[in-house]
This record gives sequence, C-alpha cells and structure tokens, in this order.
Amino acid sequence: MKKIILFVVLFGIILNSCGKMTTTSSRKKEPVDYVNNRIGNISILLVPTFPVTHLPNSMLRMIPAHREFVTDRMEGLPLNVPSHRQGDVLYLMPYCGEPDGLTPNLNYRYDHEESTPYHYSVYLDDHGITARFAPAARGAVFALTFEEEAPRYVMLRTVGNGELHAQGNTMHGYEMYHGTKHYFYLEFDQEPVETGNRDTESRKACYAAFDKNVKEVRIRYGISYISEEQARRNLEKEVPGYDIDALTKAARAQWNRTLGKIEVEGATEDQKTVFYTSLYRAHERMINISEDGKYYNGFDGKVHDDEGIPFWTDDWIWDNYLALHPLQTILNPRAQEEKLASYIRMYEHSEEKWMPTFPCVFGDAHCMNGNHAAVMFADALAKGIQFDVEKAFEGMKTTVLTETMIPWARAPKTELDDFYHEYGWFPALYPDEKETVPVVSDFEKRNAVAVTQAASYDDWSIAQMAKSLEKEDDYRFFLNRAFNYRHLFNKETGFFHPKDKEGKFIQPFDYIFSGGIGARAYYDENNAWTYIWDVHHNIADLIDLFGGNQPFIEKLDQLFVEDLKLPKWQYYAIHPDATGNVGQFVMGNEPSFHIPYLYNYAGQPWKTQKRIRMLLESWFRNDLMGIPGDEDGGGMTAFVVFSQLGFYPVSPGIPVYTIGSPIFTKSSIKLDNGKVFTVKAENASGSNKYIQSATLNGQPLNRTWFMHEDLVNGGTLELIMGDRPNKDWGLESPPPSAADMQGF
Repeated sequence: MKKIILFVVLFGIILNSCGKMTTTSSRKKEPVDYVNNRIGNISILLVPTFPVTHLPNSMLRMIPAHREFVTDRMEGLPLNVPSHRQGDVLYLMPYCGEPDGLTPNLNYRYDHEESTPYHYSVYLDDHGITARFAPAARGAVFALTFEEEAPRYVMLRTVGNGELHAQGNTMHGYEMYHGTKHYFYLEFDQEPVETGNRDTESRKACYAAFDKNVKEVRIRYGISYISEEQARRNLEKEVPGYDIDALTKAARAQWNRTLGKIEVEGATEDQKTVFYTSLYRAHERMINISEDGKYYNGFDGKVHDDEGIPFWTDDWIWDNYLALHPLQTILNPRAQEEKLASYIRMYEHSEEKWMPTFPCVFGDAHCMNGNHAAVMFADALAKGIQFDVEKAFEGMKTTVLTETMIPWARAPKTELDDFYHEYGWFPALYPDEKETVPVVSDFEKRNAVAVTQAASYDDWSIAQMAKSLEKEDDYRFFLNRAFNYRHLFNKETGFFHPKDKEGKFIQPFDYIFSGGIGARAYYDENNAWTYIWDVHHNIADLIDLFGGNQPFIEKLDQLFVEDLKLPKWQYYAIHPDATGNVGQFVMGNEPSFHIPYLYNYAGQPWKTQKRIRMLLESWFRNDLMGIPGDEDGGGMTAFVVFSQLGFYPVSPGIPVYTIGSPIFTKSSIKLDNGKVFTVKAENASGSNKYIQSATLNGQPLNRTWFMHEDLVNGGTLELIMGDRPNKDWGLESPPPSAADMQGF
C-alpha cells in the first residue's frame, strides 16, 4: 500500500513538473522579451551603451547612475536623462538609517539589478531598500520597499543648480540643464512625518521622512520644460495613480507594438536578441517634447504652440543621418514628418537662421562637421515624406552660405569658408604650420578633407530640393559644388588627400597616422583609409576616379587587411574612435557603415555578403561588450537592424536599398499604410550566407538593389541562399548613384 501511495505521489509530481515545463516552453516570446539592454554596457574604449528604461522616443528616460561595470557604486536614480549622453537631472536617493547619515553625497552599493525597456529594479544593499521604476512618456512611478528597521527617508537632489521645495506629500521645483529649466512635480502616496532640506554649497537637496513602520513608499512624478504646473498636469494625465504594475504592463505593451512592426523567423536566439535590442535602441532618438499642444524651444528660449504638429529634438545628425533616419522613415513616416517640421522650426526660431547639427533640448550643441540635415531632407523628399520644402531649402541655403564650416563651431563664416566657396576645398595646414583662424579648436582642428566631402554631399542634397522647387539657378549652383570632393582625390595613391591653400598636396603624408588624435587635422575620428569611401551620393563617380571596377575592388580588399602598423595600445592612443578594426576598416564609427556594401557597386556582390556576415558575427553580439564603438542613441544599431534584415541605404537621398545577406529566413515589416514588405531567405544559416538567386514579387532579380517604392508598396523579396558564392548573381546593373538618378 505504501508503495502504491508513493508511486501516486511521484507520478503526480512528474505530471505537475511536465505541465510547468510545457507551459514555460510553449509560451511564445514577445519582441520585447528579446531586448537585452545590457548589450554594450561595457565599452571597448569610449562611451558604452546605456540600459535605458523609457517609452519609445519619449521625453522621459531613466538610466541608473552608475558608470559601466567598473564599480559597484551608483549615485542615485535620475528622474530624467534629457539628452542621450548629455547628463542626468534630479537624483532620487532613498535612505534607511540614522538622520546624521542623510547627505546629498550618498554613494550606493547595489545588487540584483534587473533592467528592461519597461521596468527597472535594484537592491541597495547598504540600506536594505529595493527600488522599482516604470515609465510613462512625461511621468513615472517609483516604488521603494524598506527591509531594514531604521528611519526611512527619500531625498531628491540636483546634479547642478536649481530650486527644490518639499511640503506635505509633494516635492517640486526645477534643475538648470545647460541653461534650460527642467521642471518636475512629485507626489508621495502618503504623508511624510517630516520634510526638510540638506543643501550643500554645490547641490540643492530636499527630503521626506516616513514612519519606521512604513514598509513601502510609492512616488509618482511628472516632468516639463514649460513650468511646474505643466509638470503637474503631465503627471495627472499620464500617471493617474501609484500602480507601478499597471504602468509596467502598459509600457511593455507599447514596446511590443513598436518592436512588433518587424517580425523575424529563423536564426539563433542570440541573433534575435541582437536584432530586437538594436531595434529598441533605434527608438531612443529623437524625442517628442510637446506638452498639451505646446513646446519649449531651446533655440529662442520660448514656449510655442505646436499647432497640432508635435515638436521633436535630441538628434546628433552626423551620427544618425546614415541609418537611423532612413530606418525611421520606413517604420514611422508620420513621426518623421514631424521631425522634419521640427528642424524647420529650430531654424526659424534661431537668432542666426541656421539649421542645427546636434539639436538638444537646450538648443544646438553643434558638434562634428557638415550640416547633414540637408541629407535628411533630401532623403525624405526622395521617399515621399511630406515637409515644407521651400522653408527647408531656404534654411539650408542660408546655413551653408553664411555659417562657418569649421568643425564644432556655431559661428559666422570665416576666411576659410570664403576660400572654400571660391576654390572648392577646405584648405589644410602642414603639421608645423600655426593655426591662423581663432574659431578653429585646438583639439578638433580643421578636418579639412572630411569637411570638403561632407559639404559636397550636403550641397548635392540641397540641389535636389532646388530641383523639386524648379529653382534652376540654385540647382546648378549646388550641383556643381557637389563635385568638390574631386579636388582632393590623389589618383597616384587612391586616397582623398588634404591640400594647402596653394592647391598642393600636404607632403610628406602618412595615410594612417597623419593629422594627430583621430586624424582631426585632415579627417575626423578616422584616418584616410575610412574617408576614401565617403562619397555617398556618387559611388559611380568614385569608381571612375579609381579608373574602374578592378582598381576600386583592389583598394577595397586592401582596406580590410591593411595592418595597424603599431601595437594596439599605441594605435588606439592615436585613434581612440577607430574601434572594431578589421584591417583599417572601422566597424565602430559611423562613416564606415556603408563600406562593406560597396562591392555591390563594382561587380563583386558576393564579397558584400561575406563581409556583412563576418562583421555582424564579430562585432554585434549578445554580451556586455557586444557593440564595437559609440552607439550614439540608435546611430549604430540602425545599421544592425538593416543589415540583419538583408539590405541597407548606402546613399540617403537616393531612394534605393542595396542587398546584403539576411540573417533571418523570413522577416516582415508592417508598414503604416497597412502593407507588408517581406524578405525571405530560403536556407539562410551561419554557413548559407551567399545569394544563389533572387526574385522580387515573383519576378527574377539579378541586381543587388531595389527601390524604396518597392518596399512601401509591400511585396516579397525572395532569396535562395547557399554556402558557396554565386559570382554571377547580381551583375545586371549596379545600384544607382547620383548620375543615374539626376542626370549628372
């Protein structure tokens, strides 16, 4: 009898376990379950990725205040991070202990940290406090659980200057953020027993004390760039109560809707994790900062009526025009129209009437070189995105003709710009030649070649707007300037080579190391090997400069095998931005993204397929160091999204995608117009990376590109994949360049 009873019990346990296993294994993962926001949280050299908890493209972002994983300490939990990589505001700092230990300089040890796009939790082990967080767009909820028997406090402190007030169950005030007031209004779910201040010379801080029997304190708050009252309205509108679980559920649902616009099948779980994490990061910038139909514009410091078109900001265009904006044009075309309208508002409200390069909440940070808002507008124009072309054209024309091209300088044009406008190249200095123009930064230098190439692309883009407006004189003027990159091409060496003001190539010259830190005297963050290929708008002409496909291919092959010439530690002391090296190719910096696709233009597409797979497998992984360089809020991960899907926009402004090597056997993009574009890659696997044949909507396709129109109209690109290259596929015609599209 005992044996029978034991058998029944054991059988029941087995059945129960099997049931649980079936339930767990059969539960289908949703897109957000694949997001690992710790990918890249340890950087190879410079800036890591950040584990951001927020809604897609929302005004409020929370990132725990710890630096990578080089310490187990954190300063607190910021109420908001106004701009990617631009600093935190207003640290929430829970405390459990004696009053004399309550200080604005708390530095927490932390453990058991769990971070997702929609919820964050951490255990502060010195104080026995578990903190949880869930976001709305302009507000959020914290829940603090106290486990220790000691007085309970919640402190709020500024990172810089500001004003904080604590009264009753509220805290409110603002912090100054780069000259802009960041307002907040915060409420506790219960009355504190005491409130007060803990100011220091450099920081303002206020606190609320709670009864020692309180086990949990919940906090809800709203933020605003308009006023404290608006912060309170945002709170009441978006966070009606203290239910952190409900807010978590709503945030999770929103992320699933956003990420679910692309469905993928096949590949490994790690590859899906890399994909959806990349897609998540592609929704950090830009941010919508309209509040109840109004917005604060940092370009004139005033509040404006948005007239039904939300205002967007926080965009580092040098990083994002290549891949992030083209991706958002596909996924969120209406929001892209609002972003373009926002750029025009920034130009209109600026004192100088210049388009920004790095628009932030506080205005134009104005970094790097070029003014690639022009490319963003040209790409939108070519792809049917609606905006005021007349205003955009006038803004870009005014900017490029009256603002200086000197990197990192928001200033009127100088003698260097006058030289460029007359002769067509930015003049360079010899290594021992003293700088004569005060506006030029001692560190950033002139970027002489990079500036010339950037301006050529920008001018081509402005020409496209002029053409659409039937401004023939302007069209010809800017079109002629679009060839200026030719002035610097050295046919003897196959490099773009800096020239002095007399038109002589700077000599002697080392194409790897000349130019100082990041080669900034002549290029920017990368050396001459990267800038060989920086002629996005006219790849066909670049091939002609080389003398045809074969010398072009030989140079491209050499790029990936050219030696660093120095030990790594010495090389990266000179080129710290040039991470993710494969030879002299730099996967970790934006100007390199399109380079592996250039084989498609010169008759050897199988090498694009081989190289893209190798780069994805080597440098984009599901681990803490799984990003090769500065990710820049979607700038780099948008490249990953495109490349894993199997195509890439090499030339924004030309409505064409060039085909690489899809990771997934099937991916489907759900478009706003209700249609679906599908990429099928039959037999795709780790070894089956080569395209054997292709069809587009059932018709044979023997070229390596398709049009944006093909994508937005829905349809199917079907590729048959194999483990050996078909060197005859894709040779019907190269992807179009500017000459093909505009009749150069």
